[in-house]
Amino acid sequence: MKKRMMSCSVLLSMFLTLLMTGNVYAAGDAAAGKMKAAACGGCHGMDGNSMVPTFPKLAGQGERYIVKQISDFKANTTRQDPIMMGMVAALTDQDSADIGAYYQSQKLASAATFDESKIALGREIYKGGNLQTGVPACQGCHGPTGAGNAPAGYPQVGGQYGTYTLKQLKAFKDGTRSNDKNELMRLILAKMTDAEIEAVTHYIASLK
Repeated sequence: MKKRMMSCSVLLSMFLTLLMTGNVYAAGDAAAGKMKAAACGGCHGMDGNSMVPTFPKLAGQGERYIVKQISDFKANTTRQDPIMMGMVAALTDQDSADIGAYYQSQKLASAATFDESKIALGREIYKGGNLQTGVPACQGCHGPTGAGNAPAGYPQVGGQYGTYTLKQLKAFKDGTRSNDKNELMRLILAKMTDAEIEAVTHYIASLK
């Protein structure tokens, strides 16, 4: 019964997000975005497949999510990074949409490295959550393979570097990153142990 209630809660959250993001959305131009994203290649790779674990892979990432992150970096309030703020400062809304469309059109490279010994716990939390502590399954928003939900703005996480994912999850937990809609990530991570968070990052890295 509890599991059913948790699943309904996650589905309701996704439905409400779709309603709130259901306004007219000008899709970007991937061809134009390829040229505009050239400056991003130094860190994220020319096709969005970063070679450095501290820089996220963007290939296959949803356009809507990328547009929001660019906007948040520009605002420099709920998500702060001095390098990113400088990189996106001159981008227009159309530039952001074009860059997002380009990365969404790219193919994510193979899964990142991970610790096999942490996969079991990570899989358990990602797929089933933790009923005792009220942690919902990660796949409710991010999908069974970590592909995310592009129309709703839920990010692709599968195959992402564990180093980067862990840093972001810790930032949500301690509040230094607060650009999650309705505080969803912060509320979830507040209920997770450090061991659970680390295990989930390894499982996410293993997804293809």
